[in-house]
Amino acid sequence: MMKKLGLLAIGLCLIAGLNAQEMKTIKLKAPDKQRGVSVMEALAKRQSIREFANKPLSLQDLSDLLWAANGINRPEIGYRTAPSALNSQEIDLYVCMEEGAYLYNAKEHELRPVTNEDLRSAAAAGQDWVTDAPVVLVLVVDMARFKSGDNAGARMTAACDAGIVSQNIALFCSGCGLATVPRGTMDKARLTEKLKLTSSQLPILNNPVGYAK
Repeated sequence: MMKKLGLLAIGLCLIAGLNAQEMKTIKLKAPDKQRGVSVMEALAKRQSIREFANKPLSLQDLSDLLWAANGINRPEIGYRTAPSALNSQEIDLYVCMEEGAYLYNAKEHELRPVTNEDLRSAAAAGQDWVTDAPVVLVLVVDMARFKSGDNAGARMTAACDAGIVSQNIALFCSGCGLATVPRGTMDKARLTEKLKLTSSQLPILNNPVGYAK
C-alpha cells in the first residue's frame, strides 16, 4: 500500500512538472504610446475600483499596462518608466492570472512563466472580489539590488519606489479605460513560496487590474 502511495505521489509530481513545462514565454506587443487621455484627465479620472467585468485583458492592454508600470522607455540606457533610487531597479512585477503566474521581463518586454497555479487567491488573502480581476500584479522588491544592503532606510526607499510603480498602474488604467486599486493585503508567505522568491525578495504591494463592471 505504501509503495502504491509513493508511486502515486511521484506520478502527481511528474504531472505538475509537465504542466509547468507546458507554459510558454508570452511575447508582448509593442506598447501603443499614442493611446489614452491627457495626464490631467487621467489624474481627474483616477479612482480605486473593486468590481471587475468577467472579461480577460487583451494582449495589447496587458502589454501596454506592463510597459506603463515599469517598462523600459529609454532602451539605449535601460532606464524605466518608473524611477528608482540610484537606478537600483529593485521592483519586479509578477503577473498572476487564471492560467498561472509570470514574471515581467522589461528588457525583452515579455512574460516568463513561473508557475501554472492561479495565485490570485493568494494575492486576495480572503478578499474574494480580488479574484474577479483577470490580472493581479504583485510588486516584489529585491533588497539585494541595493548597494547599501537590507536596512530600514533601504526598505523605506523600496516602499516609495513601489508606490511610484503602483501609481503608474493607476494612471494608465484611468487614462485607458481599465480599473484597478492598490493593495497591501496579501498572503505573503504563500506568494513567496509559489513565486519561488529568494530570501531577499519581498512582496510589497499588489494591483488587481481588469475592466470596470
